[in-house]
Amino acid sequence: MLLINFLKYLGVTLPLMAFAIFLFTLTTPYQEFKIMFDGDALENPLKVASAKAVAFDLGGKILGISFLLASAIYHAVSLWDLVVWALTGIVFLVGIYYLFELLTPGITIRKEIPNGNVGVGIFSFCLSLAAGVLMAALISY
Repeated sequence: MLLINFLKYLGVTLPLMAFAIFLFTLTTPYQEFKIMFDGDALENPLKVASAKAVAFDLGGKILGISFLLASAIYHAVSLWDLVVWALTGIVFLVGIYYLFELLTPGITIRKEIPNGNVGVGIFSFCLSLAAGVLMAALISY
């Protein structure tokens, strides 16, 4: 019975994680995976820096949603409860990206990250991670 519950929750969580990553990549005007794959061109420092910035940005979002999903799994009373919490968290993490863009008028994130501004990528990483941890803590009954 425990193994069946594990497999059920895993079967719901992995598609939710894939959906979140897909949605995160849709919110940005640049192609994260292409930039990261092109980042091994060591003769081009801009491509390397862009790949690092994008990896930090997307990686922070993935870690943020992972913390949220872990908390949702732990607190969920059913699979539907897990789905509701996960979708809520995904929407809020996407919203964090737009809020970051709105609250930093001197920095255009959609331009800085693909142009290799690693500092902005790291800050975005920290912001997404912090938002995910805080949202994970908010899930309780």
